Amino acid sequence: MTATLVSTDLPFPLLVRGKVRDVYDLGDALLMVATDRVSAFDVVMPDPIPRKGEVLTLISAWWFARTADLVPNHVLSIDPDAIAARYPALAESRGQWARRSMLVRKLRPFPVECVVRGYLSGSAWKEYRLTGTLAGEPLAEGLRESGRLDPPVFSPATKAETGHDENIPFARMREIVGAEPAERLKAASLALYERGRDVAAKAGIIIADTKFEFGTDTDGSIRVMDEVLTPDSSRFWPADSYQAGRGQPSLDKQPLRDWLEELERAGAWNKTPPGPALPPEVVAETSRRYQDAFRRITGMALDDFPLTDPEAT
Repeated sequence: MTATLVSTDLPFPLLVRGKVRDVYDLGDALLMVATDRVSAFDVVMPDPIPRKGEVLTLISAWWFARTADLVPNHVLSIDPDAIAARYPALAESRGQWARRSMLVRKLRPFPVECVVRGYLSGSAWKEYRLTGTLAGEPLAEGLRESGRLDPPVFSPATKAETGHDENIPFARMREIVGAEPAERLKAASLALYERGRDVAAKAGIIIADTKFEFGTDTDGSIRVMDEVLTPDSSRFWPADSYQAGRGQPSLDKQPLRDWLEELERAGAWNKTPPGPALPPEVVAETSRRYQDAFRRITGMALDDFPLTDPEAT
């Protein structure tokens, strides 16, 4: 199976080592390296998923290129040749970061997750089933699990350093970021989701929900950042098997989640660190799901992605 990358060691200051990404400060820009680490239930697993980092970086680049007319983004380049030419100190470590890295602008992040839900699933369904609300705000009566929300619902959340993000009312988001920025982030998020939903529908994929992150540039302009419409930031469902009223199979790490849920039911793991060693078949199927989502969305195999011009495909 393809070699994996669990951690990086590059000749620049490490700014952040998150669950998946290692972010380096290059001085006038950042290098975001998507490793093959995988987390589930907020626990990073000990075994990586082959090619996951490539999928996350390149599918984001594909979407950034197709939404730049709606919302500016933070991408400067994903081309390894261009990145190495601009920062020669990275040349020797190219094997670690090529094809899985984005050179991006430095932005001042907004301290909120901008979630858009087009279907009622996950934590939103759990809350609705109990109280008829989402983040404390009422929804229509009679909605079903996985049912379509029309229009889509903007549902912000706080960013959690550890554990789960917390859904918050829009009024609370306005208090956190300011009234005018909150309205702009809401409009940008809905526009991005609707573009993604329409494009994915042509590929036979339902984007049930997704989350965006935004930041401000030095001139005060708002840009979308981090990742966009990936299998990690979104819930992808195959349209041909969709049926409201039940949970849906997902084109992401669902095989991993299912296996871990079985472990919990058997009393072999309690969803706290450390994560259990993963069986080879779970690793292989999860990798296949990520690559299948990439192929279905972009219409190409991972190895065929044009690093010099993501907009060309």
